[in-house]
Amino acid sequence: MSPESQASEALPSRRRRTPRGGRHRGDESFLLPPGSPALVLAVPGHARQAGAEVAHELARLVEIEHTGQPAYLAHLEGEEANLNAVLAGLRRDEDAPAAVVVPLSTGPDRAMDAAVHAAVAGSPARAVAAEPLGPHPLIAEALHDRLADAGLARADRIRLMTMVTAASGFIIATPGDAAAVRQAEVTGVLLASRLAAPVFTASLNDVASVKAAAEQLHAAGATSIAVAPHLIGTEPETGLIAPAAASVGSVGSAHSAPLGPHPALARLAALRYVEALSSALAQ
Repeated sequence: MSPESQASEALPSRRRRTPRGGRHRGDESFLLPPGSPALVLAVPGHARQAGAEVAHELARLVEIEHTGQPAYLAHLEGEEANLNAVLAGLRRDEDAPAAVVVPLSTGPDRAMDAAVHAAVAGSPARAVAAEPLGPHPLIAEALHDRLADAGLARADRIRLMTMVTAASGFIIATPGDAAAVRQAEVTGVLLASRLAAPVFTASLNDVASVKAAAEQLHAAGATSIAVAPHLIGTEPETGLIAPAAASVGSVGSAHSAPLGPHPALARLAALRYVEALSSALAQ
């Protein structure tokens, strides 16, 4: 069977749902036919950690809103629902991938990416590693929503809400090192455009980085600063959000919540699945 004919059978078809009211009206979804490779969400940490419920809710949203097929959760640590074990338990097909592994991450993470690729390479069933969820404009949309939910930014026009903006400058605080910060700068540019306000990026793992970003914002004229956590809520760095916001010195240590099970992330997970599968079948 040629790669083209494989792709025509295995790739998901597009469907347009009946228009719904609200901010997601008109979104397109992906309907996976029976027998499609499994969509596996790779989750940092272990299955019993704080924030594990966020991953479960995201998997549910992927299933009901976008694919129509089960989304499997696989953790990078611990024995329960471990990524290696999940891949080993999937059906095997020599002609097509058995799974596409989507890292549940807002951006490239060297440690997580290495763990995912190692598991894929060692899987007894053929598997494909997808790109992380971001950077992508939908991440900026989700960050904007969380800031608006916390009363720290105006809601977007689609939500038809008015709200006093409580911050005049923003810091996207991302897990990881300087490379992760550079990746998050792409999202920072998109968020600044949405907010019409200055946005700088910093590492959640480095308080000095957060303080330096705050100093840059003050120099740019920002009188109040809010921290936007650039993470989902399953990452170990989630506990660093409040200390990072406190280091900025803003009144009330202003920060929004992690992205959590935002619909935009579920849509991105389905999109990354399709991209990775399309690439694999085209080879």
